[in-house]
Amino acid sequence: MFRPKLPDPAPLPASVTTHLATSQDQDPAPSAGLPLAPFVGLGVGVVGAVVVVGVVLTALLAAVAISAVSVAIAAVVLRSLISNAHKH
Repeated sequence: MFRPKLPDPAPLPASVTTHLATSQDQDPAPSAGLPLAPFVGLGVGVVGAVVVVGVVLTALLAAVAISAVSVAIAAVVLRSLISNAHKH
């Protein structure tokens, strides 16, 4: 319903069609350098390892922070108990 109507393609001249036929008969150009596939797989592995290491380090930092807060609260409570014991 809302698709545009495209014009019909113009026919190609005979000289262009013969040139296309002869250029397809040639051998493909040799590839330059190493294939890209192993490096793409390596990049995915490296990104995955960096993400995992980041998550582990963040979890360790959170554990240290929670432990520090717990020790600080325990120290405040013990100090309060000891100071109240000396007053009585």
